[in-house]
Amino acid sequence: MSMFGNIDSKYRYVILASKRAKQLLKGAKPKIQAKSRNLIRIAQAEVKSGLIEYEILPEPKEETRDAEDRLYVSEGLDGVIGEAEPEAPKEAEEEAGEQTSGEAEETEEEESEEEAEEEEADEEAEDEKEE
Repeated sequence: MSMFGNIDSKYRYVILASKRAKQLLKGAKPKIQAKSRNLIRIAQAEVKSGLIEYEILPEPKEETRDAEDRLYVSEGLDGVIGEAEPEAPKEAEEEAGEQTSGEAEETEEEESEEEAEEEEADEEAEDEKEE
């Protein structure tokens, strides 16, 4: 740990030194006289010598809600928050699924037709270049 002074972690050392360097860059006065004029090196020396005070804040505990207290957002309610809606019947889902798959097949056919047209145009352009 002597590499980082009295700091318990190299990550904490880096964070403290970088924050102190930003303070120095903004015009804060250095707390030590150093050989280097580089403000980053000065900040590192200050942290190593223990001149920079810091406090480790405890992590806030997250509140967990019971399943009864949870609220759900439904797209059909235009952003209104309320209780979860009951599930739709399976027949309605199957009908919706059939419509979606038909639409997907149409778009795939359109894309393949467009690709074929592009390939033909590229071939024609190559033929014209050769002539």
